[in-house]
Amino acid sequence: MGFKCGMIGLPNVGKSTIYNALTSEKARVANYPFCTIEPNTGVVQVVDSRLEEIESCIPTQRLVPTKMTFVDIAGLVEDALENHRFLSHIRETHAIAHVVRCFSDPDILHIHGSLDPIRDIGNIEIQLILSDLETVNKRYAHLGKLIQSSKDKKLITFSDLLEKVKLQLEDGKPIRALKLSSEELKLIADLHLITAKKMFYIANVDDQDLNCLEKNPHFKKVLEYAQSENSSVIPICGKIESEIAELKIEEKKEFLQEIGLKEPGLNRVIREGYHLLGLQTYFTASHIEIHAWTIQKGDKAPQAAGVIHSDFERGFIKAEVYHYLDLLKYKTVRALKEAGKIRLEGKDYTVQDGDVIHFRFAV
Repeated sequence: MGFKCGMIGLPNVGKSTIYNALTSEKARVANYPFCTIEPNTGVVQVVDSRLEEIESCIPTQRLVPTKMTFVDIAGLVEDALENHRFLSHIRETHAIAHVVRCFSDPDILHIHGSLDPIRDIGNIEIQLILSDLETVNKRYAHLGKLIQSSKDKKLITFSDLLEKVKLQLEDGKPIRALKLSSEELKLIADLHLITAKKMFYIANVDDQDLNCLEKNPHFKKVLEYAQSENSSVIPICGKIESEIAELKIEEKKEFLQEIGLKEPGLNRVIREGYHLLGLQTYFTASHIEIHAWTIQKGDKAPQAAGVIHSDFERGFIKAEVYHYLDLLKYKTVRALKEAGKIRLEGKDYTVQDGDVIHFRFAV
């Protein structure tokens, strides 16, 4: 399953710097607009301590974490002709991380000449809204002709929904603020509307502000803005994250202790993207490998099996299931069996986060 989180923002907000630290890639970073033209794509391991915890009970040859894909999309500029191409890359992602500049640095140019994160957010948002409105207007015009000669109830329902979306966009508001139902979102899914995607903010702050964010007025404004639309904000110092990314594991631990952080801020970015997309993790465990698998919350056992291989879903018979917490309590699979903690589940079983599963299938 490929889950993509697009990273957007104005030029020179530190987006590519954060992307590089996040993915250990080498996207170009420079002090001028449109340094990033084509999108950079990097696959990131989702940090999950449960892999090591399971290994403490089931020694194995290797651990395989689950992954997410991050896409560094070119900085958007108001009325730029290039935006149309850049926005097409955002449509291919499942969620959006909006990087906002909350640090002052006279050596790094700001495209508007001054630091105002709420203005910057608004400039990006209007570009996304206008792009969506163009898409909706085209479909709405085509739909009007079809409805005149049709009494199809599904078509009329879709038209009514599209009109509601159109009015929202014309009012200068993103579609996600409409809080559409899952069924309504499915109806407009083929339009790939950008403002219907879930979004969170990454506030790029000064290094001295990390442990006293309340003293950064720009961060406070972004936090208030995000709370008003029920979004989240992850504070990060791109400069520090770049330094952390270059260190070895033991050096990272020492450096984090020195600056008073429990973990790299980028771990929280990954987890937030994972959470925002409504994802969860189950595990397969053997003495060959312990593997983390990404699925949607609410997926049934056959769907979870299909993430491993389509044959597993097609030929699904049963799933042997236990929870990793029970494994930590009883220490061995044998002890789990003796305690009656391993269940045999069928096609209607809803997989839970932290389940360890062995699938029975026949093709």
